[in-house]
Amino acid sequence: MEIKITKTTTPQTMPPEEKLGFGKVFTDHMLLVDWSKEKGWYDARIVPFGRISLHPASTVLHYGAEIFEGLKAYRREDGGVQLFRPMENIKRMNRSAERMSLPEMDENDMLQLLTTFVKLEEKWVPKSFGTSLYLRPFLFGNDEALGVHAVHNATFMLIASPSGSYYAEGINPVGIMIENEDVRTVRGGTGYAKCGGNYAASTRAGERAAKKGYSQVLWLDGVERKYIEEVGAMNVMFKINGEIVTPMLTGSILPGITRKSCIEVLKDLGYTVTERLLSVDELLSALKSGALEEAWGCGTAAVVSPIGKLAFGEEEYVIGGGKIGEVTQKLYDVLTGIQWGKQSDPYGWVYKL
Repeated sequence: MEIKITKTTTPQTMPPEEKLGFGKVFTDHMLLVDWSKEKGWYDARIVPFGRISLHPASTVLHYGAEIFEGLKAYRREDGGVQLFRPMENIKRMNRSAERMSLPEMDENDMLQLLTTFVKLEEKWVPKSFGTSLYLRPFLFGNDEALGVHAVHNATFMLIASPSGSYYAEGINPVGIMIENEDVRTVRGGTGYAKCGGNYAASTRAGERAAKKGYSQVLWLDGVERKYIEEVGAMNVMFKINGEIVTPMLTGSILPGITRKSCIEVLKDLGYTVTERLLSVDELLSALKSGALEEAWGCGTAAVVSPIGKLAFGEEEYVIGGGKIGEVTQKLYDVLTGIQWGKQSDPYGWVYKL
């Protein structure tokens, strides 16, 4: 794919790494590619970062025709830059596009767009361990009409934000609340797609949890309201009597790339990993009996997030003494070691630029 590059005439300076936070600072450029039913993908371009113009009737504004991804570029100790399993993000973005009736893109073309953009913005990849350049590819429909129909025009975009360490104060267990009112998605819905509507629908429950002092909600399935699905915006895993149990992918759960990586690492470490339906009753029984030894969320932002407290109704339970567990810590060490190039990559997950 031919990519036209127009460099900014007013380059910025990245703030000190300890003040980066997440998603508040953006790099000098952004990438755009247009699509139409007649032309296919065309006019790939990298331009100075700035505002975009949308027709007031654009499909995305009225019917939520959009999807996105999230991945990171990491700075190795030797100064080089690498991505972690980018083709997995690309494949998932195309699956999301198919679900939302948006155009799919050739996998190699999307990889070319990602790598060309990161190479141009390489100075924005911070150096400290735990920091990264967060990449946000997204795609939205922009037909200029109010009729509800399949998208005829769309735009793919890529922006990037240098991000500070997720665990600047250490990797501490969090408290989560089992949500028994709202549901995130249902089977047959958009749960496996990474689209904004899924996240908007989760906000109300998240606010309720925050008011009670919890960091995240633990979602139950939308049909029977009894099976564990996800924690907040992450997949979730439990160590029960030495076995690792994680909810199976039923179509209402996002197929996380960190989830997939955790499963592969855990199996190599000799653990039995089971993907199955896990009811809230079974989970609470394991909590009360002491069979639940560890629990953690896993996702791109945090890698792993240990769960120290679990609330259901008026009851609150402590997991593993409220401390990070051995397996959770090992997963964090292995995955971050590979991502930042501190240890070898036996899986071939790293994509060096």
